[in-house]
Amino acid sequence: MSVHSTFKIQNSMKIPNFDEELSIEQINLLTAFAKSCRHTSIAMLKNSQSGHPGGSLSSMDYLATLYSFIISQTGHPVIVSNGHISPAVYSVLAELEYINKEEVIQNFRKVGSVFEGHITRQVPGIYYGTGPLGIGVSVATAFALAEKLKDSKKKVYALMGDGEAEEGQVYEALNFANKYKLDNLVLFVDYNEVQLTASLAEIMPLDLRAIFEAANWQVLEINGHNYAEIWGALRAAQNSPGPVVILGHTIMGKGVDFMEKEGLEYKSTWHGNAPKPEQADEALKQLELSKEEEKILANFKKQVKWKPEDPHFPSPLSTNHYPLETGSPILYGTDKLTDCRTAYGKALLDLAKLNKNILAISADLRGSVMTKFVAEELPAQHIEVGIAEQQMVSLAGGLSLNGFVPFCSTFGAFMSSRAKDQARVNDINKTNVKMVATHCGLSVGEDGPTHQAIDDMGSFLGMFNTMIIEPVDPNHTDRIIRYIASHYGNFYVRMGRHKIPVITKEDGSIFYDENYEYEYGKCDVIREGTDLTIVASGSMVAEALEAIKTCKKSVELVAVSSIKKFDDTLLKSIKKTGKVLTVEDHNTYSGLASQISQYLVNKGACPLVFKSLGVTAYQLSGKYNELYEKAGIGKEAIRERCNDIN
Repeated sequence: MSVHSTFKIQNSMKIPNFDEELSIEQINLLTAFAKSCRHTSIAMLKNSQSGHPGGSLSSMDYLATLYSFIISQTGHPVIVSNGHISPAVYSVLAELEYINKEEVIQNFRKVGSVFEGHITRQVPGIYYGTGPLGIGVSVATAFALAEKLKDSKKKVYALMGDGEAEEGQVYEALNFANKYKLDNLVLFVDYNEVQLTASLAEIMPLDLRAIFEAANWQVLEINGHNYAEIWGALRAAQNSPGPVVILGHTIMGKGVDFMEKEGLEYKSTWHGNAPKPEQADEALKQLELSKEEEKILANFKKQVKWKPEDPHFPSPLSTNHYPLETGSPILYGTDKLTDCRTAYGKALLDLAKLNKNILAISADLRGSVMTKFVAEELPAQHIEVGIAEQQMVSLAGGLSLNGFVPFCSTFGAFMSSRAKDQARVNDINKTNVKMVATHCGLSVGEDGPTHQAIDDMGSFLGMFNTMIIEPVDPNHTDRIIRYIASHYGNFYVRMGRHKIPVITKEDGSIFYDENYEYEYGKCDVIREGTDLTIVASGSMVAEALEAIKTCKKSVELVAVSSIKKFDDTLLKSIKKTGKVLTVEDHNTYSGLASQISQYLVNKGACPLVFKSLGVTAYQLSGKYNELYEKAGIGKEAIRERCNDIN
């Protein structure tokens, strides 16, 4: 029997098929459902004295229709981009008995509760936690694309606010949905024409229909409080050749007289202000259910077919979340120079050949970031978002929660700045995104300071569920890429642009050979010494290796792979020599030097000497080696500093 098959319940009410218009009984159910949810929302806000009633109430009639007649029967994903309407979302989930109604009323916005002020993935029935506007629309495109890649017939339903369309990320998402013909995506816009501080007309006049039509979306415009029109739009959306947007004209604060009055005047009074207890009591009295309405709801709840699973969050760096073949490492010889980005691209292709759930995502830079290898050989596993880094990172977040392992790549300057907000929200959602950034540091060379990412690692230092890695050479890169593919969590892997030599052992053999196994935070002693420890990351290891060849001191060179985690190898070396010189193609304020100094303090280790070399000012154009010497981080500068340390 179809999930929308007609079946009888008490009062002769039935779940409608998509080829049916609503009956009086069905409208009565929706009226009671929305009324009860409004009551719950106000009760939550009364108790918390904090939250967003306006949009919660204006979007309630659409949510009631969507969840009562579709989600309760199918469990199709819903992504709410305007996450501040959590009172509405939680109240709907409570009405369907997915969460405990009394618990959410008592604990909404309270310390220690999962019922946060903006929707969170810790609550059953929430697919992605949102807050910063625009992000959820991109995530919805990810869920829709994931269903198509899995050849699923599921629809994905999304919600956003009208003012949210001012965000540039929404524009990126609309174009992406059009390009990939996401005919399984239905987006509802709560068109109440009021923003946080004033009306839409005053803050930023928008022609929403024109915006969506320009991106080739099917636009359906309705009264967002008329159940027949809402259902009619949902019916029409089922057979669209592309993405659909429902512009639901609503009233902020709908259903509560004193709030609705302000909403009709396009005042933002109730956007983010909870009603005072006496006001809430007035609203609650207005929203009390009749005995008949209670009976209608009780009868309906017996027919709910789908219930969400409890949230699941794999531990960072765990390996048992899904099976994945890592293949055999590629070994790069010493006979020619190779850049780390090429090693990344080839390792990614190898992984993609072995695993259909590995995806490469590029923002119009496939030839630079080397996802081109996947694009050329496995086009179905390569996703092109265009010049839209924010869309790319949020897309990756959504895909990663649908069984895919997305590798998204762009230049370090863009990944860590333009898409930092999106990476941060992924971090909060504990996603599984592999951000691989190329052209980092002064290595990018002639492109100049706008493209020389010398602060990028600092962008991810404060993220609790994102690991940072910088490979030393092509062989190290290959092992790292295979490692992050098979270990859960968000990663930021940075690498330069230029070709670098393969790092060797003292006897000339390859250091990162076929027997080398990478672990997150692993430090490697490249050369042993007694007088001074040079701690270097990335391409600086090769520079330091050249420098110590003619250094007057016995230098121990330690390669660090992550500035967030160091194993005992580093501490042992520093305790042995008592003197430290850090070298990085990054600023020292939020990079290797600052993190090692903090690490040593926490370990109670105080070296006799602690010096650092890093990028201390923006550089202009030039070849990478020229810029290294000019900035004081090249091999000559390293040698001089080593010799100066007493």
